[in-house]
Amino acid sequence: MQKVLVIMGSDSDLPKLKPCLDTLEEYGVSYSARVCSAHRTPDLASKLALEAEEEGFGVIIAAAGLAAHLAGVLAAHTILPVIGLPIAGGALNGLDALYAMVQMPPGVPVATVAIDGAKNAALLAIQILARSSADLKAKLHQAKKDMADAVLKKDNKLQDTLNA
Repeated sequence: MQKVLVIMGSDSDLPKLKPCLDTLEEYGVSYSARVCSAHRTPDLASKLALEAEEEGFGVIIAAAGLAAHLAGVLAAHTILPVIGLPIAGGALNGLDALYAMVQMPPGVPVATVAIDGAKNAALLAIQILARSSADLKAKLHQAKKDMADAVLKKDNKLQDTLNA
């Protein structure tokens, strides 16, 4: 099974990435996590992206705040799907990071989730990998069913309360 490469722009991003890493583990998806800055370690960013496919990664998650060029730099060096995860911080509280990730030029796509949307970044990566994994596909179908069941249970409880 392919794995996910999770790259964060700073080690201070790790607490916000915990839901991402926890979700990957919950689904049994292997991952590697690295710290790499598009601006301070551009050679490392290029190397990680260029070698990711041959190292068995199927998706890259790039988490960064502020100018947040990490996802775009990685996407420029690989054909693997890159998921941008904007991290809240700085004067614009993550809007700058979000805008940096969604304003990519044609030919260098970055799929972007919500600011601090770490769990959705992991789920999107898992959905991509599930295209070639029956096990992951089954787990995702079960998760969707469980979410729907939880909502229906809450609705039933509400109806019972209102009709009492």
